[in-house]
Amino acid sequence: MGYDEDDFLLLSGIQHFEFCKRQWALIHIEQQQQWEENYLTIEGQNLHKKADEPFIREKRKEKLIIRGMPVKSHSLGISGICDVVEFIQDKNGVAIHGEDGLYLPVPIEYKHGKPKENDADVLQMVAQAICLEEMLLCTVNVGYLFYNEIKRRTEIPITSDLRDSVRKKFAEMHDLYSKRYTPKVKTGPHCERCSLKNVCLPKLMNKESVSSYLDRRLKFEETT
Repeated sequence: MGYDEDDFLLLSGIQHFEFCKRQWALIHIEQQQQWEENYLTIEGQNLHKKADEPFIREKRKEKLIIRGMPVKSHSLGISGICDVVEFIQDKNGVAIHGEDGLYLPVPIEYKHGKPKENDADVLQMVAQAICLEEMLLCTVNVGYLFYNEIKRRTEIPITSDLRDSVRKKFAEMHDLYSKRYTPKVKTGPHCERCSLKNVCLPKLMNKESVSSYLDRRLKFEETT
């Protein structure tokens, strides 16, 4: 049993959801386009430019590198793009069209800064691994996160606990999305680094939705 493609969520949304469920809902449910693009957002976009050039394929000895690879999972109900997938030649791997031999995929995600205190990046990586497994009918045991600030890869073992966590979080995201419900959350220091902090309006979270606030502000401005 799985989700129809019309009901797919963005794979990358699990980062927002892990950071703040309200932030995820503002972006993916209320579809707020008024992103206050802080330096983290802009620098992160620049870092992804090279990796996200679609369908760039490069062969290095026994390794095939694909950049900007679209992936999806019907079981999770998600679709997205892997920054980079390295296919390593392995006798236990799968056949790749146009290539000799068998290969196992290894997803690699590029990130701004250094490893985070929460699991947002790790969960995104695991979601990519599940997509690759479902699409290619293979097992992905490891992925890597490349952090721009420390200039090196961090190995991420794809454990059963992480897989379960990813499945539970996407199930909750689908439930919230189907109800079009934006949850209320406690504010904290992390709010200062949020690109939506001026849209979220923490002081009003217990009074009205962001959409109704923006509508009210627009009507006020039209009359002044």
